Amino acid sequence: MTTSVLAVPRDHRSTSAAAVLRAVLARGPLARDSLAELTGISPAGVSRQCASLAGLGLLTARPAAPPANRRTAGRPRTELDIAADRHAVFGVHIAHHFATLAALDLRGRVLASERIPHRGGEPEQILAGTAARLREFRRRHQRGRIPVGLGVASGGWVDPDTGAIVEHSSLGWYDVPAGPILAELSGLPTRVDGHARALASAEAMFGIARGCGSLVHLFVGNVVDAAIVSGGRLCRGPGSAAGTVAHLPLGALDTPCACGRSGCFEADAAEWAVTARAGRASIADVVDAAGSGDPAALDVLLARARVIGRAAALLFDVVNPEVLVVAEPGIAGLPACRDVVRAEVSARSRGRVDAAARVLPTSFPGRDLLGVAAGAVQLDALYTDPHAFLA
Repeated sequence: MTTSVLAVPRDHRSTSAAAVLRAVLARGPLARDSLAELTGISPAGVSRQCASLAGLGLLTARPAAPPANRRTAGRPRTELDIAADRHAVFGVHIAHHFATLAALDLRGRVLASERIPHRGGEPEQILAGTAARLREFRRRHQRGRIPVGLGVASGGWVDPDTGAIVEHSSLGWYDVPAGPILAELSGLPTRVDGHARALASAEAMFGIARGCGSLVHLFVGNVVDAAIVSGGRLCRGPGSAAGTVAHLPLGALDTPCACGRSGCFEADAAEWAVTARAGRASIADVVDAAGSGDPAALDVLLARARVIGRAAALLFDVVNPEVLVVAEPGIAGLPACRDVVRAEVSARSRGRVDAAARVLPTSFPGRDLLGVAAGAVQLDALYTDPHAFLA
């Protein structure tokens, strides 16, 4: 079972521990009196939680810097910080052509990552090969850290309660028990979720959406997914099917989709469609060419940005989040693409959206994005209920 971005843990002790740990994550290093003020927990309660979390190896104390131009007497002040060098979270992201392996610290920073092409055609073969490479990856990159567990992220419809990839249309996977398979083969506690929800959690914990009670995360790759956070909680719905935006009728009407209809968002905006139009081998090649002044490559990315902007405007009208974060290479790397998305939102949304302030590129551009998504599945659970997680 996977927790939500700011889910309420099961009891008061866990709630207090999560509040302290998340405050240190967001604002640390912090002194105990500052923690008490931020969390509303009594100074004695903060001290108890800090001692407990330090005992779990999650917090560490260090001397505080003395105030400028002041001499201090008495006992030296200490500050609490995340013990980022004690543990490691491992991640597997399953994409269309490859899997990404990653090791992260407790601040969500990628320590090492590796992409491996899928070997074999059946899901079980691909997962078995991925688990074998993960064992080798751990030997090289764990480096004395204590493993917290394995996070698994994928596009499409993913059910974290069962650990199944229910539907990944570009891979042709349906009802694949990826979580149970990888848990057995890796020997690590394993949690699974969709990558848009995982990245929404990462943005709330480590990224640009810290402090936001509501956000939408829109992922545009070979699959197109959204995640919705409202009131500090991820919206999942029955079977965790919320956020399915791939078949919204936002694309060109003459673009056929594998679902049998035409004009679907994913069929128009997916990486495979964009690279085919641009005549390039990968989306990175298209972005690089556009950045180097190739007008044809730029036109293809701007057309994609317009479709994304139409989707973003619709999401603002339906959800009205504080921010909408887009994970897409053109928007992350090219200001012209960001401008087009924001212009579409401003022109189409009925909510008078300040698009320049509320439509934001991902905090995790480049190759780290998929590794962060996978690791965040485990890190969100850790920061939601640290005592239960490490019991």
